[in-house]
Order: sequence, then structure tokens, then C-alpha cells
Amino acid sequence: MCAGIRKPRRDARRLSPSCPGPSRPAALEADLPTSDNQLIDALPGADRKRLLAQCEHAQLALAEVLGEPGQPLRHAYFPTQGFISLWAAMDDRHGLEVAMVGDEGMLGAHLALGVEASPLRALVQGAGGAWRIDTPTLRAELARSAALQRVLGRYLYVQMLQLSSSATCLSFHMIGPRLARWLLMSHDRAHGDHFHVTQEFLACMLGVRRVGITVAAGVLHRQGLIAYHRGELTVLDRAGLEAASCSCYRADVKAYADLF
Repeated sequence: MCAGIRKPRRDARRLSPSCPGPSRPAALEADLPTSDNQLIDALPGADRKRLLAQCEHAQLALAEVLGEPGQPLRHAYFPTQGFISLWAAMDDRHGLEVAMVGDEGMLGAHLALGVEASPLRALVQGAGGAWRIDTPTLRAELARSAALQRVLGRYLYVQMLQLSSSATCLSFHMIGPRLARWLLMSHDRAHGDHFHVTQEFLACMLGVRRVGITVAAGVLHRQGLIAYHRGELTVLDRAGLEAASCSCYRADVKAYADLF
């Protein structure tokens, strides 16, 4: 099974703008808990407090498998620093990454549909913190909170778009722009400009041969967009990487921003 390492980062950059919500007096706003997860923070104050009271903080371990296709999901996760790869797996060694979940989202949004079985393999690709809630408790909270239903419904739509985008990207875009897109997606969630990632891992996630990754990463390196040596990758030019990426990255970001 392929696995990658990304070191935590915490800064102001997010995948999308935060949901502005209704204006509140500063004193009331200061009393509301923040979670470092954008979906939870998009909830109204009372719903947010109630959900957080039923969550526990968990540490996501690198390469930890949180869900398997067809198996019931025991817990839902709202990442705060760590992030998760959603993997369409053919077997224990072969598959393709089709989506990522970081602090912009959650693992287990399908529970809002009343379905407990995981549709994809969920593999931790960036160690870090997350809010965790057991499945029965989340389903009870969904029955109680119309706001949580609305937020998770919108996020499910975003995930549908991301899956569609990944399929289109695989079929029609060259390795170089796809690699730039993957690096941007990881950079959005990794909380750091520097992370360790092997060419074998990148080839696995993008569903290509290692030689294709070597050539594509070499081009980005020569353009001064990334530094890469013995598995250590540093993003040097974020704007340049966005220009080198295919249009799928910008479409994913726009879809999230439009809905949240």
C-alpha cells in the first residue's frame, strides 16, 4: 500500500473562504467555540457547541486505515491538521486516489444519507489532529440539527464534484498538470510548505508509472516551482504551481467557495 508523509502546517491559507454567516456582536462571537475545521465552524453557534461536546480529539497516524469499502464506518472524522486520502482500491496494493479530506471537510459525510458502509478506502496521508465522533451519535445529531444536515449535504455535493473532476483529470490531462494539481491539494491541507513524499507514492496516487513522475517533477523543479531531493519536497512558488496546474484544481476550489 502506498503511503506518503506530510508535516503539519498552520497558517492563514485555507482551501476556500470561511462561510461568513450572519453578523453577531463581537462579545457573542468571542464566546463561540472554534474547531479548526471549516465544516464545524460553518455551523450556527448552538449546533457547533452541541456537536463539539459529543466529539473527542483524536490523533491521525500516518498510513492508518480509517475505512474500507463496503465496511461500516465506526467513526466520522473532522480533520484539523491531519488529512486523509480517499482511495478507489482494486486490491491491497493497487488503486487510485480520487479525493482528499483535510480541515475543509470530513470523513463520513455519506452517513448523512443513512448509509454506514464506506464507499472508498480512507487512508491517513498526513498525520495530525481531528475531531472524532462515533457513528450512532453523529446520526442522532443529524436527526436533531437541520443546520448539520444542510452543511453535510453541501459537502457531499462538493465531494461528488471532486470525484467527477478526478475521473476527468485522469482521462484528459497530462501528468505534469495533474502532478501540480495534486501538490496544490496537498499544500492546502498539509499546514507546511515542506513534506516528504516518494516518487513511488506519487505514481501510486496518480495512477501512472514512476518514470512519468520523475519527468514531471523534474520540469517543475527546473521551473523553480518546487525543490525536490531524495523524497524531500518543498513548494517554492505557489502562484507558479497554480499556473502549471490543470483547470481541475481551480474548479474544485470554486465549487467549495460557491457552496460555503
